[in-house]
Amino acid sequence: MSRRALNSTLAALASALLGAAVLEGCGFTPMYATPGLSAGLSSIDVVAPQGRVGFLLREDLNDALGHDKAAAPRWRLEMTVDQSRSPRGLTVEDVAERYVLAISVTYKLTYVSTGKVAHTGIVNSQVGYDAADAPYAAIAARQDTQERVASDAARKIQIDLAAWMAGQSGG
Repeated sequence: MSRRALNSTLAALASALLGAAVLEGCGFTPMYATPGLSAGLSSIDVVAPQGRVGFLLREDLNDALGHDKAAAPRWRLEMTVDQSRSPRGLTVEDVAERYVLAISVTYKLTYVSTGKVAHTGIVNSQVGYDAADAPYAAIAARQDTQERVASDAARKIQIDLAAWMAGQSGG
């Protein structure tokens, strides 16, 4: 290793250590660290709404929240999903070349022990896809779009719940 590369590596290591020391001093805790939010996020029982998008949404949320199946849940997250598919880019023959799948997820977080509603929210997500002439390609495109729209909505819900929990713990 050349002297220049060694100096560059040492400088990068020193700045990383300095950054870690600064973050430690300000009380920063990573979102997935055990003592803070992750304990709260992982103790949410996600109830799947009806349909494929609802199932995908639950699976994405369980992954994003780090659901701990071994522990008793503290909260229950219930959702309703409204979805619509709109044609876009109509041809001269009035046939859609593209579609937009839009979902609106209304959710509420309740305490399992009391049934009291702790937090509510609504997220919207939409994803476009090309219409295909081949039947299999059309099905695959629609299913891929459902996966992407569910993943986007799950990410938005995760962020909202993490922000809410951080506010509850005085963070």
